[in-house]
Amino acid sequence: MSTPDEENVEHERLERARARVSEAGRHQSNAAVMFHTALGDRLGIGVTDWKILGLLEENGPLTAGELVRLCGLAPASVTGVADRLERRGYVRRRKDERDGRRVLVELGPDLPGDVQRLFAGFLRRLDGLLERYDARELEAFADLLEEVARIQTESAAELTEEGEQGAGARR
Repeated sequence: MSTPDEENVEHERLERARARVSEAGRHQSNAAVMFHTALGDRLGIGVTDWKILGLLEENGPLTAGELVRLCGLAPASVTGVADRLERRGYVRRRKDERDGRRVLVELGPDLPGDVQRLFAGFLRRLDGLLERYDARELEAFADLLEEVARIQTESAAELTEEGEQGAGARR
């Protein structure tokens, strides 16, 4: 059984660790935004447009409504992004073969083939970092990152929903 002093030390250690994770998360988030902004700049598009391309790469063809749900943007914003990307040939719209009423957005033919090359340096460094950890630690990191992504996605959807409700009330 631990003593009150030991419990206090452990509590303080836990609080410091939580604060460190929170601060590291903010730093990582900022670094990710800057990295993806630089990638978008290389393609001549904004970071939001770049992230929509990432969602299409990850999920395959999606409806505008599905993109809204996944990215947390307002429907009009998603339409604007799709319009810009379609003009560049980075995405195309097509009717859903199973339901002709639905329109899907999918990656287009003009997306530069060297996109993967733009990631090469980052992925090489990331692989080097991950080699420092064992499977148990990596599984814990993956669990944490998956939950953070889920929480951020839910929070973005809530902000979008609140914004749409607020916009309706202001009209």
